[in-house]
Amino acid sequence: MKAPLAEEAAEEIGQAAQRAVPAAALPPWLRGLSNINAALNAWILRIGMVALLAAAIVLTASVFLRYFLKAATDWQDEAAVFLLVGATFLCSAMVQQQRGHIGIEALVGFLSARANAWRLALVDAMSLAFCAFFAWKSWALLREAIHEGQTTSSSWAPPLWIPYGLMSLGMTLLCLQILLQLAERAFARPAAPADAR
Repeated sequence: MKAPLAEEAAEEIGQAAQRAVPAAALPPWLRGLSNINAALNAWILRIGMVALLAAAIVLTASVFLRYFLKAATDWQDEAAVFLLVGATFLCSAMVQQQRGHIGIEALVGFLSARANAWRLALVDAMSLAFCAFFAWKSWALLREAIHEGQTTSSSWAPPLWIPYGLMSLGMTLLCLQILLQLAERAFARPAAPADAR
């Protein structure tokens, strides 16, 4: 069965973004950083998958314990939220690596290849500015939570440095991913002519 046109277009855009800067066109040091970052993102993605599975198990167990065994479950909701926060923020760099975040894709068909390259760079720069501010505020919240010993208001009262730490790390990794993509575009060497030897 054929996918809808919007899905096909989104897939083509994602593939075009991946092909936009071939690895061979990058300086060796940047290619090395890109490879290390891709390996880190893949490793974190596996952790995120385990966190999502754990959150699903915790929430399912919570429903079973509450409604069938009438047992109190004060920790399950917060544990699931912490797992989901970790999976969401830590995996955001992998999503950016795959160009899965917002990129004003409605304009792609109307713009030339050069204009689309500028559009991608502009979106990346604006995303970097927003994410850098978000990361800075997350690190400030983390520092405050650690110094003041902040906890949640539930009877379980887990420390708030856990979700703030996950947010801070995730947003920092996302900023690094965007910065790496901007650097790849800036430092890409032009392809050598086919007849040059």
